[in-house]
Amino acid sequence: MDFSFLSRYYMFFLEGSKNTIFIAAFTVLFGVILGTFLALMRISNNKALSLLATSYVEFIRGTPLLVQLYIIYYGLPKLGVDFGAIPIVGTYYGDFLAGIVTLSLNSSAYVAEIIRAGIQAIDKGQMEAARSLGLNHNYAMRYVIIPQAFKNILPALGNEFIVIIKESSIVSIIGIQDLMYKADTVRGNTFQPFEPLIVAALIYFIMTFTLSKLLGKLERRMKVSD
Repeated sequence: MDFSFLSRYYMFFLEGSKNTIFIAAFTVLFGVILGTFLALMRISNNKALSLLATSYVEFIRGTPLLVQLYIIYYGLPKLGVDFGAIPIVGTYYGDFLAGIVTLSLNSSAYVAEIIRAGIQAIDKGQMEAARSLGLNHNYAMRYVIIPQAFKNILPALGNEFIVIIKESSIVSIIGIQDLMYKADTVRGNTFQPFEPLIVAALIYFIMTFTLSKLLGKLERRMKVSD
């Protein structure tokens, strides 16, 4: 085992880690927002909205993430949607945007099911109490039901966030310079096929372990507030 390459290539791993965190952060943001809307659509009394959300969730969860990435990255430009052609984005960040969109769409399907289960686990009396106080259905969901649901599903959402960090490595396939891409670059430059992967694995572990501890601390604080 020879890790002497780190003195020369450590910046590769730092830059890759920064890009991985960047991708994961935006994926979590957009995934939760879209997942919340999908969850509300699934439990809606409007059958058309419910069917649309259900079909989306089932399709996303039933197809590989790699296929979805290829469809977004290679398929959309053929339909006239080219992320790299957006003036404020550019070619370099266009690839990042394609990766974030793919991961967000994929994550939202899983987040939607987590949130839906959390909302349906709230006692129906909470909605009735909110309505009796004069809140309409939308305000009751926004200020009473959803906040309680998020407290209950925080562990499951935390697991999903950790999965996103690990699954983001797949974007290296389309040339996004995340941690996995940088590790492969170091492997090619040093002709060491194994050691750079060990370093990448340790960095992934540090990121996920740190996030797990932070979420655990947040969960304990929320329990105390009850």
